[in-house]
Amino acid sequence: MRFSKRMNRFGESIFTQLLEIKKQRIEAGEFVVDLSVGTPNIPPADHIREALKQGIEDETQYVYAINDKENLLEAVSKWYKKRYDVQLDSKTEICSLLGSQEGLAHIALCVVDEGDVVLVPDPCYPVFADGPLLAGAEIYYMPQKKEYDYIIQLEAIPEEVVKRSKMILVSYPNNPTTAIAPDSFYMDLIAFARQHDLIVVHDNAYSELVFDGKKVGSFLAYEGAKEVGVELNSLSKTYGMAGARIGFCVGNEAVVSRMKRLKSNIDYGMFLPVQKAAIAAITGDQLCVTTTKSIYQSRRDILCEGFTRIGWTMDKPEATMFVWASIPMHYKSSSEFAMDLVQQAGLIVTPGSAFGPSGEGYVRLALVQDEEVLLQAIKAVDESGILKVVL
Repeated sequence: MRFSKRMNRFGESIFTQLLEIKKQRIEAGEFVVDLSVGTPNIPPADHIREALKQGIEDETQYVYAINDKENLLEAVSKWYKKRYDVQLDSKTEICSLLGSQEGLAHIALCVVDEGDVVLVPDPCYPVFADGPLLAGAEIYYMPQKKEYDYIIQLEAIPEEVVKRSKMILVSYPNNPTTAIAPDSFYMDLIAFARQHDLIVVHDNAYSELVFDGKKVGSFLAYEGAKEVGVELNSLSKTYGMAGARIGFCVGNEAVVSRMKRLKSNIDYGMFLPVQKAAIAAITGDQLCVTTTKSIYQSRRDILCEGFTRIGWTMDKPEATMFVWASIPMHYKSSSEFAMDLVQQAGLIVTPGSAFGPSGEGYVRLALVQDEEVLLQAIKAVDESGILKVVL
C-alpha cells in the first residue's frame, strides 16, 4: 500500500500518547490524576441539556442539517452584539463549526496554496500548525516570550517571511501560555495585516474564562478587524459542551463564505438537536458562565498555591482553564519532567515541547479535576520527592 506524503508531516498526537500511559496505570490499579487534556468536567446547565433532550426526542430532527438553521445564525448574531458589541450579518458573516478545532484544521485549505507561509504562535495549541501543514503550507513560528508577557512581537517577523505569508493565526486569552493581549496589540495586528495583505484568524475560545475581575472582548470589536479577518469562538469551555462540538467562524464575509463552501463539500452540518442546545446556551440564562468561571478560578488558586507551597513555584494565570508552569531547574526537558511526574507521582501533564519550540522548559496543567482531586495530586507530588534536587 502507498500513502500520502503529507502524513509524514505528522506524528502521533501527544494527547494520544498520554492517554495510553493513563490507560496502563488504571489497568495496573495505580494512582493517576489526569491534568493533560482540557476536557471540562463541569456539565452544561440544566436549560441547555433540556433543549438537547427535547431535540433528540423529536423524531424529525435526525435528518441531515445541510446548513446552519436561520434561528441559530440569528442567535449567534445577537450573542455577539450583546456580549462583544460586534454587529454580524447572520446571513453572510457567520458559519458554524464542529468545534473551533475543526475550523482551525480546515481554514488554511480556504486560504493558502502549497508553499505559502502561515504565521503561527509559538507555543500554540497543536492544530494551529497542523491545519496549515495539512494544506501544504510552510510554518513560521512567532515566539511568545515570557519577557514580553507572551505577546507576539510582530515587528520581529522577518520581512522576507511576511512577503510570502497569507495568513496569521493568533489567540488571546492564550492556550497554553494563558496570556491576555492588550488593546494595543490588536490595533497593531490589524495595521500589520492590512499593510501586508494578511488574513487574520483569531481564536477566542477562552474569552469568558478570565479571572480576578478582568474582562476581555472580541478581536472583531476593534476598528478595521472585520476587513482583515475572522474570529473563531467555541461553546466547549464556556458552557461545558466540549463533546457536542460547537464552534463558529465569524467576521470577514469573503473568508466566511469560503468556509461555508468548503464545509458544504466535507460535512452535512451540525446535528439539529445540537443546534438547539447551542441556541439555548447563548440566549439563555448566563449565570452558568459566571459559575463556571468561579469554579476554574478556585481550582487555579488551590493548584498554584498548593504546588508553590511544596516547592514548585507557579504563577497564577489571568485567564483560560490552564496553568503554564516552568519545570524545576534540575530538569533538562519538559518531556523528562512530565514522564517522571506520571511515573513517580501519577500526575499527567502535557510537556510544553508539545506546543512548539518555545514551549520547552514548561508544562501545561489543565484545571479539569475537582478541588479534592487537585489536593490529592499536590500531596502525591510532594511525597514522591520529585521536586527535590538530588546532589
